[in-house]
Amino acid sequence: MKSFLRRGHVLIESVEPQVDCGRYRAKAVAGDEIGVSADIYRDGPSVLAAAVRFRGPGDKKWSEERMTHVDNDRWAGSFTPDRIGVWEFAVEGWTDRFATWRRDLIKRVEAGQDVDVELQEGAQILEGHLKAIPAPERNRVKEAIVSLRLPASDASQKRAVGFEDPRVKSALDENIAELMSAHHNRSGSTITKPTLQLTVDRELARFGAWYELFPRSTGRPGEHGTFDTAAEELPRVSEMGFDVVYLPPIHPIGTTYRKGRNNTLEPEESDVGVPWAIGSPRGGHTAIHPDLGTLDDFRRFVKESERHGLEVALDFAIQCSPDHPWVTEHPEWFVHRSDGSIRHAENPPKKYQDIYPIDFDTGDREGLWTELKGILDFWIDTGVKIFRVDNPHTKALPFWEWAIESIKDEHPDVIFLSEAFTRPKVMKGLAKLGFTQSYTYFTWRNTKDELTEYMTELSAGDTAKYFRPNFFANTPDILHEYLQTGGRPAFKIRLVLAALLSPAYGIYSGYELGENTPVAPGSEEYLDSEKYQLVHRDYEAEGNLNRFITRINRMRRAYPVLHHLTNLRFHEVDKPNLMAFSKSLPGETPVLVVVNLNPYHWEEGMLTLDLDALGLDPWATFKVHDLISDETYEWQGSQAYIRLDPFNEPAHVFRILR
Repeated sequence: MKSFLRRGHVLIESVEPQVDCGRYRAKAVAGDEIGVSADIYRDGPSVLAAAVRFRGPGDKKWSEERMTHVDNDRWAGSFTPDRIGVWEFAVEGWTDRFATWRRDLIKRVEAGQDVDVELQEGAQILEGHLKAIPAPERNRVKEAIVSLRLPASDASQKRAVGFEDPRVKSALDENIAELMSAHHNRSGSTITKPTLQLTVDRELARFGAWYELFPRSTGRPGEHGTFDTAAEELPRVSEMGFDVVYLPPIHPIGTTYRKGRNNTLEPEESDVGVPWAIGSPRGGHTAIHPDLGTLDDFRRFVKESERHGLEVALDFAIQCSPDHPWVTEHPEWFVHRSDGSIRHAENPPKKYQDIYPIDFDTGDREGLWTELKGILDFWIDTGVKIFRVDNPHTKALPFWEWAIESIKDEHPDVIFLSEAFTRPKVMKGLAKLGFTQSYTYFTWRNTKDELTEYMTELSAGDTAKYFRPNFFANTPDILHEYLQTGGRPAFKIRLVLAALLSPAYGIYSGYELGENTPVAPGSEEYLDSEKYQLVHRDYEAEGNLNRFITRINRMRRAYPVLHHLTNLRFHEVDKPNLMAFSKSLPGETPVLVVVNLNPYHWEEGMLTLDLDALGLDPWATFKVHDLISDETYEWQGSQAYIRLDPFNEPAHVFRILR
């Protein structure tokens, strides 16, 4: 039974931002202004006041920012976390006795009532707050108390006073009101408990361009690449404007059931195997494939990447080849069939005979979890702060919550990307459990309606509090039919959409060359996939998209509005193959994007702008500068004619010149 001795009258409800009633943390980036809102009310007509209380990692004292009433008992405020880590925040609400008294005094004076008693009560309220007032300001309050206690000018006659009465003037002095508001006695206040938490990351957690590269394919034709030959690709990747170079597993690859070219079960002696079949007698997840080099070579690659403004992301795949040392050292970590053999990985009808999955129901859970975290610790020690996690939805969800929190407690700048193409609630659940970024269904959203619906879900609802999308336009596993059939225009279209709809996006090497041949009709697998063989590429081949990719990435860096997701707004175009969207922020140049989604033919139509979203007045004349073609147009009002030929340029990316 709840205690009847609870003091205070203020109730606080529906505090935002929070995820699942505070079970999980919302996400932000250092320097973001975090809007906090809540329903705050009490019995009776007394005036309320409220504040957001917050503190960062390591802070012992709370800071606060005052909240303001919005409407219908909804209050809003904000705070700005200035560093990464876990922040706490709460909402405090209290009855402002002085503001209540002052409001009522004004009404009584306006009504011509006698306020002698009320003035004495005001003096008592001020007196009761003296200890809360900073010492240098107390004399001013004491003077007001003396003034309020002066006798009326005509004590022999009970009569109403007006606003010219010195006592009333003193009572309504704005400086006194400000002092009392800032330093009000909060006895009987309500503070929300437990506190809510916020994961604050660095900018790269939300905004960044990723480039996936197989180091083993960077050697001369027919030769296995090394970290040194991979380092020769870094200037090219950096010059195109990428922020992250992502490497598939770099560990020794097993030979048992090794897959050959195009996933054949009959490999030739020269076949290099699948990097995700991790482990051989040379080592497991903390070892390096001997043909790539040594640990020192890898450390040098990381340093060279940093010199080119790139961070290295490593693949963290919790699975083993039959030759992994764990198979003999820790057989209890695997699922055994009735005949005693270890079960290989399957995703029916696909079979992965060269891979053993891990049994997270093992009796040695502590040993397994500790070992897996140790792998992350090992690579963090080499300078890696980003991990792309392979198929996390097929591993124990409690493990991820524990592992990610444990790592980020020690290294709050580490970023985890979830590669989970599965049911929506599972993908969102992984983000709630701590994953910094997530792969998405972007690849399979190709029409205007599909893209609009999906982006609205990601950018405008509760999902945006914790789910950060990373739009990969292609991967070694995914070559969508749109790219297979749409040719060079399709690659441009999908690049514009991935890079400008989402703050984080990526491409897999070969995208800039328009590689689009499937292994078979109806398949999303590449013919001669790099997963199974070395692939030598001439990145300067005729028709490459290097300059186009560079231009798009430079736009992303140059315009801060493109660094965010929740500022996305769609605009109406009267043709189904023309899509328009914009991003705006106060004080920043808005960017408007119009895309022809038809890679086969030109499209024309009328664009109707949401002028409010762009900060433009109705019927205003303004200029738009196309950052792709470098052409400038003068528009007036909300409508404009659009014609886009995908064989010229399939998109406009306008900066709005107000």
